[in-house]
Amino acid sequence: MPKGIPYRWELVGWLWLAFFFNQADRQVFAIVLPQLKVDLGLTDIQAGWIAGLFTASLAVTVPVAGYLGDLWNRRWLVSGSLFSWSASTLLTAFAASLGQLIGIRSIATGAGEAVYAPAANALIGEHHRETRAQAMAIHQTSLYCGVVASGLLAGWLADRFGWRSAFVVFGAVGILLSLVLALRLRDSRAVHPAGRPELREIFRIVVSRPTLALLTLGFSSLVFVNVGYLTWMPTYLHEQFGQSLSQSGFSSMFYHHAAAFAGVMLGGRISDAMAVAAPRRRLLQQSVALIAGAPFIYGMGAAGGLGTLYVSLALFGFCRGLYEANTYTTVFEVVEARYHASISGLMICFAFLTAAAAPIILGALKQAAGLSLGIRSLSAVYIIGGVAVLGAALFSFEKDHKKVSP
Repeated sequence: MPKGIPYRWELVGWLWLAFFFNQADRQVFAIVLPQLKVDLGLTDIQAGWIAGLFTASLAVTVPVAGYLGDLWNRRWLVSGSLFSWSASTLLTAFAASLGQLIGIRSIATGAGEAVYAPAANALIGEHHRETRAQAMAIHQTSLYCGVVASGLLAGWLADRFGWRSAFVVFGAVGILLSLVLALRLRDSRAVHPAGRPELREIFRIVVSRPTLALLTLGFSSLVFVNVGYLTWMPTYLHEQFGQSLSQSGFSSMFYHHAAAFAGVMLGGRISDAMAVAAPRRRLLQQSVALIAGAPFIYGMGAAGGLGTLYVSLALFGFCRGLYEANTYTTVFEVVEARYHASISGLMICFAFLTAAAAPIILGALKQAAGLSLGIRSLSAVYIIGGVAVLGAALFSFEKDHKKVSP
């Protein structure tokens, strides 16, 4: 990084690159799925199981990862996680059967990615106070860039060199980046000593602060919709509108994530400004974003032409970005700093365990009634999440926020 940049912003830069490959590697599977299915003779439901088990593997691993994020050196957790999932992504290129895909892609890659988020978000949270939402919003933009880049590059590689080439390229570059991060990152506890997290105290926080349960329900609704959308939208465009893999990979990801980029950057600035007077407003922003996004999710499945579909994708993405500017910021408002990684790990666990069913449900609906119905039904999930977060903002946040030492 250039000289003169404070380390807290250099940290965001390196984590931005790591999260870029976290999401790009994750999305490669969905982009090359139509070609992969034909090559290995997979059904839609089997393909859904691969994506669903990946999500489940991530979910069951992330609580342990969260606890370790409050206990071990986060520098090694982040760089080691990046190395692990990148190596598994590379190995996916050599899979020749459903069983091998489940073992390498679903289990190994999912578990490797699980370690990243709790440690990385805790690092950002510890180094940023007044700029926390803005820093996390910048970090979140790497998700959108990673997914779009994956959609474009993985589709291009698959069209020209076969689906295996995409896993080789993304995996190899991620391995190299992990070595750089191992040298550049610092552990935040050198700045903010936290001590050993107590399991009993973590349990007490979870059961005594209803805001956490409601925020987790809201986050789970977002992740459920995201996982379903990311897994099946490229296939929807490929089969419904006759696009090539590179076209469907780009179109399904670009409009949505470009708008999400704008939404998360705007949302981060708005959130930090509003929270000065009333931190509760961060939750109100999240609730409005989810409820407002529901009609556009419905519009994706109901669209009769590409123009309407692209507009729906973009507006859904913008609302998603407004929410994701505060994904962990709102949680950190009601949890002590020493437990940030542990609590966020538990939240991610529940969300991704729930979301693991999304690719399977949409795969089954695709075979039974068509993918359009499955996509439209995701809108109801967003409304449920928005109402849950609104309930937290109105009824429990102020009390739970006061329990956290300044």
